[in-house]
Amino acid sequence: MAETPPVDRIEPTVCRGVRGATTVEANTREAILNSTRQLLALIIRRNGIQTKDIASAIFTVTSDLNAEFPALAARQMGWLDVPLLCGYEVEVPGSLMSCVRILLHWNTHRTQTEIHHVYIHDAIALRPDLSKLPPVDWEELEQWINLEMSKRESK
Repeated sequence: MAETPPVDRIEPTVCRGVRGATTVEANTREAILNSTRQLLALIIRRNGIQTKDIASAIFTVTSDLNAEFPALAARQMGWLDVPLLCGYEVEVPGSLMSCVRILLHWNTHRTQTEIHHVYIHDAIALRPDLSKLPPVDWEELEQWINLEMSKRESK
């Protein structure tokens, strides 16, 4: 029988924010969903996030993106029980356009400094200090996304 660790050694579960952003090549349904799925996949994989531990997610888009709700990408990846919300980003003159941003609320034992935020494509400019990702094999990432989506479809 495994011993229960002393109460003072059990890491508490807390809700942490995980941020990410990407840019979209065109205001089309497929471009918005594809870019959002890539961003979600990288956030999930970099942090080891399991869907059951996601409390909620907020997606924002710039005003030039209105062809689809980016949250649909999360639904396509199996986030059926996760509360999702979409909205528009504040339109500041000169700010980055064609941008999807995500804020995940994740129940985890990790500290805030252990969280990996993900900024890709032109969105790297938003947070260059957080944009040091290892090289991404985009083809392998797409294969992983398709595998995850097929798992959800077969349930």
